Amino acid sequence: MMLPLFSTTMTAKLPSLYLSPINPRFSIISLKKKSFPMTGSWNLCTTIVQASRSEVDHQISRFQGHEEESLLLMRSVLGSMERVYLKRNPTAKAILDLVKSVDDADHICYDHLAFRTFGVKGHGIDSMASFFLDYGYKQQGELRFPAKKLKALWFSPPSGLPHEDAATGSGVNGPLPRIFISELLVDQLSPQAQEIIEKYIGTSGSGYKHATLASALGSLTWKKPFFSDFQQLAKESEYAAWTLVNGYALNHVTISTHRLKTHLTNIKALNHFLQENGFKLNSEGGVLKVSPDGLLLQSSTVADPISFKFSDGFTESVPCSYIEFAERLVLPQYKNLRPEELKEFHRRDGFEVGNADKIFESTSKEQLTRRTG
Repeated sequence: MMLPLFSTTMTAKLPSLYLSPINPRFSIISLKKKSFPMTGSWNLCTTIVQASRSEVDHQISRFQGHEEESLLLMRSVLGSMERVYLKRNPTAKAILDLVKSVDDADHICYDHLAFRTFGVKGHGIDSMASFFLDYGYKQQGELRFPAKKLKALWFSPPSGLPHEDAATGSGVNGPLPRIFISELLVDQLSPQAQEIIEKYIGTSGSGYKHATLASALGSLTWKKPFFSDFQQLAKESEYAAWTLVNGYALNHVTISTHRLKTHLTNIKALNHFLQENGFKLNSEGGVLKVSPDGLLLQSSTVADPISFKFSDGFTESVPCSYIEFAERLVLPQYKNLRPEELKEFHRRDGFEVGNADKIFESTSKEQLTRRTG
């Protein structure tokens, strides 16, 4: 059965949203232009939400018999998020193109996708998680970051699907990625910071119900902030300032290095390769972040800056997103398996607080302004 992309509440607010069958087995989302409420957004929205017939046919031919039909729509939504992300972050696109040029372009797989949220009045983790849970993702571990006043949950891909071994897919069309969603514990901030955040959340109304759509469109659900408010939040929480101007946008994608086919499968080799090609990597705690068990290795670039026009007329450069890299090593009990026998479940799963805490710094002012070399 096709699972709904939006809640019934959202459908009530968007009466033009309906399922239009293109054949007895598959459906896509369509929108009636005359009643779509987002002025000036029709062309973008139809491009993002309503896949063309040729695109759907292409997806069907690739995945028919391999996964539930409803996941075709989910992949289309993930693809929209990815397109917004790559358009805003030239470093990520350049690295993906570079890695594809020396490796197998059909095996650039994502380990996980990450999102940031405000943990207040429904705008936190649940606002993004509901979409993935509807499509069979399972909630896994919780991570806490007391110094940053954050918590995070991660979600594993739907079970019963060949997401570990989708040999013909790449990016969001390859093995389904884990999802990592964090939220700022707003009630632990200063009264001034809480007041700023709640002021903008107030203009969002029930925008948290449309977090997935906002992410796919690259839009804020609250009004554009004042530069002075952004500056005030940045003094107390870089995470808060980032979320104020980026909203539910994809914070980063993570290349799964152990799925690569060349020497770049080793994350140390990949880091060296990227630095040789002039890319600046996050140096917080060292370029390579290693979990205590030594089985989860991670690194990331520094976020790209983006020009942002604030509502009070100021246009300033603010941090956007970045790209991460993760190598998951084989668990000790599976060390004797031959390489061709190894599957994703034989490797270290989950996330590590120490690693993630340093990866968060990819959008910090200290990393953005750090000199290379």
